[in-house]
Amino acid sequence: MAWWQWLVDSAGLVLLLVFGYGLWLVIRRRWISRNGGTFEFSVRVRSGRAGRGWILGVGRYSGGDLEWFRVFSVSPRPKKVFRRADLSYVGRRDPGGVEAYSLYSGHVVVSCKTPKGLVEVAMSPEALTGFLAWLEAAPPGQRNRQR
Repeated sequence: MAWWQWLVDSAGLVLLLVFGYGLWLVIRRRWISRNGGTFEFSVRVRSGRAGRGWILGVGRYSGGDLEWFRVFSVSPRPKKVFRRADLSYVGRRDPGGVEAYSLYSGHVVVSCKTPKGLVEVAMSPEALTGFLAWLEAAPPGQRNRQR
């Protein structure tokens, strides 16, 4: 086989893999949102430098948990799970500087306290309203959380 035929075969294989990856992302996103309750939800995984460390994702409420899925991951499982009982709202702010380019347009940055420390997440103002309502909600009989 000539070298150019290997090149064409390799390019075809790469295109097939890229198409398969894109198709899997669409199928995965539809599977994640099959029961509704999903929203654009970014998490800051590194806070060493200002405006850096944000990863885009999708959030989904599942009972007492908030599951976070990375947008471009192939895994059908959530990357992080936030338990309602372990989260408490600290405050919100608008993204500043470079941060505005790292996040979805119109999102606000929300600080939450967890047993592992402070976590910053970003969501739309509408999703923040739902998030705060979800945080305040508790099943009947569950004791009130300490503030």
